[in-house]
Amino acid sequence: MAHAKSNGYHASDATSSLDALSELYGNTFALVKSMALKAAMDLGIADAIHHHGGAATLSQIVTRVALHPSKVPFLRRLMRVLTLSGVFAVQKLAPGDAAAPADEAEAAVYALTPVSRLLIGAGNQGHMMSMLLHPNFITPFFGISDWLQRELPGPCIFKHTHGRSLWEMADDDAAFNTVVNDGMASDSIFTMDILVREHGEVFQWISSLVDVAGGNGTAAQAIARAFPEVKCSVMDLAHVVAEAPGGTGVEFIAGDMFESVPPANAVFLKVY
Repeated sequence: MAHAKSNGYHASDATSSLDALSELYGNTFALVKSMALKAAMDLGIADAIHHHGGAATLSQIVTRVALHPSKVPFLRRLMRVLTLSGVFAVQKLAPGDAAAPADEAEAAVYALTPVSRLLIGAGNQGHMMSMLLHPNFITPFFGISDWLQRELPGPCIFKHTHGRSLWEMADDDAAFNTVVNDGMASDSIFTMDILVREHGEVFQWISSLVDVAGGNGTAAQAIARAFPEVKCSVMDLAHVVAEAPGGTGVEFIAGDMFESVPPANAVFLKVY
């Protein structure tokens, strides 16, 4: 009896290869999630849903965002990406539900999630995410392989791409400077609120503190408000200190942390 020869190929190999291909596509298109989030922030979708009580249909969202009527079908596609990535949640209204619209496509109701709730209200993280998704921050990632082939010492990947450091660019570009300052401030407000509330004991045994590279003093001001007995100061570059707010109860000192740091019981430094 003749027997067919096995070529060593099994159905499990095909399944494994398809799974690997799916993973490869997932990594390739991961940037779509970031760009979808950026679009949602630019359009104010989270605010639109919040305006309708935290859940809204597509047509309700459209009434609150700047969108050309011809692009509504594409907004539905954007919302699909955002729900799959967990930025928003979606539920379908049952046909018998009194609130269910006649249009089946409109039966989808989009709701805020813990993620998108971070984009609304006081202390939201919208400014920080907008900073991180700014083209000046995204572009350097396209040159990772080129940067890795260059000998050290050399510039960081940001300077390698733009020809100047982040802080030099912010100093020369007022609009970008605002993006950076607003992003840093929103992050400080969020993290410092948690820090002083949950771990305030770390500040109870000091009488003075200097926030190195503290920008507009958001973090130091939060500490000063929570612990008025602590003398707080902020050290940053001269052009940053020149624009520091007044009447905050925080002293601003111009200087370079790589040269010297003002004396204090504690040095505070946020590292990203």
